[in-house]
Amino acid sequence: MDTLVYAPSASLDDKYLVEGNQVFITGVQALVRLPLLRREVDAKNGLNTAGFISGYRGSPLGTYDKLLWHERQRLADHHIIFQPGVNEELAATAVWGSQQAGLFPGARHDGVFGIWYGKGPGVDRSGDAFKHATMFGTARHGGVLAFAGDDHACKSSTLPNQSDFAFMDAEIPVLSPADIAELIEFAMMGFDLSRFAGLWVGIKAISDTMDASATVRIDVDRYNNSIVPKGVADPAGGRNGRLHLTPPQQEEMHRHFRLPAAMAFARANRFDRVVRDSTRPRFGIAASGKGYLHVRQALRDLGIHEGYAAALGIRVYKVGLVWPLEEEGARAFADGLETVLVVEERRDVIEHQLRAAAYGLADGRRPRILGKRDASGAPLISDVMDIDTAQVARAILRTIPDDWKTDEIRAAEARLNKAAEAVAASIAQVRTRIILRM
Repeated sequence: MDTLVYAPSASLDDKYLVEGNQVFITGVQALVRLPLLRREVDAKNGLNTAGFISGYRGSPLGTYDKLLWHERQRLADHHIIFQPGVNEELAATAVWGSQQAGLFPGARHDGVFGIWYGKGPGVDRSGDAFKHATMFGTARHGGVLAFAGDDHACKSSTLPNQSDFAFMDAEIPVLSPADIAELIEFAMMGFDLSRFAGLWVGIKAISDTMDASATVRIDVDRYNNSIVPKGVADPAGGRNGRLHLTPPQQEEMHRHFRLPAAMAFARANRFDRVVRDSTRPRFGIAASGKGYLHVRQALRDLGIHEGYAAALGIRVYKVGLVWPLEEEGARAFADGLETVLVVEERRDVIEHQLRAAAYGLADGRRPRILGKRDASGAPLISDVMDIDTAQVARAILRTIPDDWKTDEIRAAEARLNKAAEAVAASIAQVRTRIILRM
């Protein structure tokens, strides 16, 4: 009992108040703390900003508006307004309007940062509003984040959700955080990205993150260190939103200036980075979001610790900006490898982009890239529902060279195969019982 920490001053409000220390917080609570942090960082930088939040509830963001209502006075004290939408596209249109506040006389703030939220189907139905809003652009001291509540495992949906492609269709960059701490980090840098590049930024908020809880260190200085890249092409009048641009001018601005600026920002701030490397790399693993956590655990379960991985020649690349893939970093990761395994949930977003980026490498330097299928064309990483650590471990075992497999690795392989056979047998029994009852 002497090892227990007694903190009589602790309160349930700590998750919204504590700075410079650790707090226990859920994924949805982190999204409530986010605009408070944004306002605090802006004030520290001499900016008088306000915030506007709108969206429509739906699991895994089903309780977000409830928590926002509960904290409405705290938010109001920081000049943050929450107004839920009648539906998702009206909410998106309202957030779009927040980026125009400084374009007319009488503005009371330097800028308004916006947050849109919605379940995956809400992302689908908001496509037209998203396209118009991001083509118009964001304010220099505003910025917009769009949180997509994706239900990969179909726990509370009629169909599994994957919002990446809807964001891609609207030409909105997509960030995929791996856990709650990274959710806050990516969101804070996402605002800076949105302001710098002048476009909306999408963030995947999957159920595994939103429904989870974690102890996270909240430190304003940690979220106030985004790097502004130099030498990025800037059109006359800048990249941020302004009135009276024609549709062709908006499209040219978005494709030729804003999206390249987004990739430059991602490169400077290392959204994508090599997290494990070797002096003689041969085999690469590229992973994003929850898939990256599965990769870490799978290597651990297989007995491939960091030192052994380096000796074998394994290089691991963590992708934070899943679209558009930052090509310079992607090519540097893939250059000279023999094989790359791409680990991502549901349909491939990174795999085909990485293959296109690697095409620019010199002959003899391009790796074979595997992901949803192996070298023979057989299924490898599932594109149906979500994935788990065991599936990722089996995929690694199927793609690494046989001479890498120690007795420990082969023993782990046997355990995985036995477990998979047991699961398959159990499913077959259940199906048989269902058929017999029909």
